Amino acid sequence: MKKPVTIKEIAKKLNLSFSTVSRALHQHRSISAATQQRVRETAAELGYEPNQTAIFFQQGKTFTIGVILPELEESFFAEAISAIEDIAYDSNYTLMVAQSHDDENREKLLVEKMRSHRIDGLLVSVAKNTKNFDHFELLKNYGIPVVYFDRVPPLKNINYVASNIEAGSMEAVNYLLKRGHRNIGLVNGPQSLVSSGQRKEGYIKAMQKNRLKFDPTFVVNCDLSESGTIEALQTLVKHKRKPTAIVGFNDYVTAFAIKEALKLGIKVNDDIEFVSFSNAPITKYMQYPPLASVEQFPAIQGQRAINTLLDLIKNKDDAEQGFYKIVIEPELREHQ
Repeated sequence: MKKPVTIKEIAKKLNLSFSTVSRALHQHRSISAATQQRVRETAAELGYEPNQTAIFFQQGKTFTIGVILPELEESFFAEAISAIEDIAYDSNYTLMVAQSHDDENREKLLVEKMRSHRIDGLLVSVAKNTKNFDHFELLKNYGIPVVYFDRVPPLKNINYVASNIEAGSMEAVNYLLKRGHRNIGLVNGPQSLVSSGQRKEGYIKAMQKNRLKFDPTFVVNCDLSESGTIEALQTLVKHKRKPTAIVGFNDYVTAFAIKEALKLGIKVNDDIEFVSFSNAPITKYMQYPPLASVEQFPAIQGQRAINTLLDLIKNKDDAEQGFYKIVIEPELREHQ
């Protein structure tokens, strides 16, 4: 492979000093316009390209942002990353994107690799199994700001962008209560996820505000997998007070639950009505979609998250800067 052209080669051809050529390439005012023009023309002729690593080192930035997501195949994260990338591109930043696949050890390794690549900041939606968040906290020692979005850890003094899950859960349950349901099940996520607790809290508040007693056996946690969802659904349908409606953790979990319900001979949205979270495109292609889904606006979350991170990077030397705690209000969307 041909070696890259250096400033020394340009200087030799023009019989100029290294420092003169360097200043000319950086349009330093101490170098005449005529000399700058000669240097630029010779650099183009020789095929010179600036050493970005050296430039970044001088600026104290790499213009690279790390993004760690649980699963890119989920439409929520695909939509969020698309919005993030658009804004990063417009701001001359490159993304380093990786998937944790909901594995805590993999997530820790990804954080360390991104740190060693000198990212300027990190956007992350934490893995469902992560219980220790020291690997993110350690980034503070390197001056690398972190913004969490969607899946936010139970930590104080952090920057985050998230949907108001509790309000969305209340809206979902109220929707079913208005349809005459009283025995409402909740197929919830892992207890380790903050959003699982928020779904449960919204469920409880909606029931209590309608003067209905909360029955904890109607809330079943699962690991969000198909097998875990099937087990959760079977637990609910075997309940002595069989639920007539079920709220699913998200549209994928709800799709698994509906698939299993059909296998059990249950008339979906007749014997049992379903409401979900996410409002993912998958609902458009389901033969029996949930009656409604709580829209969590992934693109807006992504936009607010990247803008927040860029602001933190820009003002990282501001010792008095507070923490961003941005909450996006959800919206219940009915399906035909």
